[in-house]
Amino acid sequence: MSSTWSVEVESKAPAARLFKAAFTDWHNLGPKLLPEVITSVTVLSGHGAPGSIRQIDFTPAVPFSFVKERLESIDHEKLELKITLVEGGHLGKKLESATSHIKVEAKGNGSIVKLEVKHKVIHGADVSEDVEKAKEGFIKTIKAVEEYLLANPGTYA
Repeated sequence: MSSTWSVEVESKAPAARLFKAAFTDWHNLGPKLLPEVITSVTVLSGHGAPGSIRQIDFTPAVPFSFVKERLESIDHEKLELKITLVEGGHLGKKLESATSHIKVEAKGNGSIVKLEVKHKVIHGADVSEDVEKAKEGFIKTIKAVEEYLLANPGTYA
């Protein structure tokens, strides 16, 4: 069964800075901002262009130890990207596939971050609780980046 879910997060951080920090440099910033959740982010192949693969390793606070993601597309001017889960997480256990589309838009002096996830659920699997946890995690991530950017106004300019 295929389904889609989405979440939007408003931020006081400017769109371009937030995009750079949260999505293009997450392999460096993620473990620093969320050490209780992320142990490491490793770029396995590529240099941030489509086709690049990264692995995010998690602490026991997350119900799985890692995910590997492939960057399908990225547009630095439109501040959007598309990522596909290729290994780990709930892939093969609850999900057959999952793709995320992220777009950051300017809103006043801040921004709004939009996430849409399309996934194909394995027959009989219940992901409703996982979806809510994913939404909460995404909001927590954006808010951590926002806090960092506001405290460090010269970064990711």
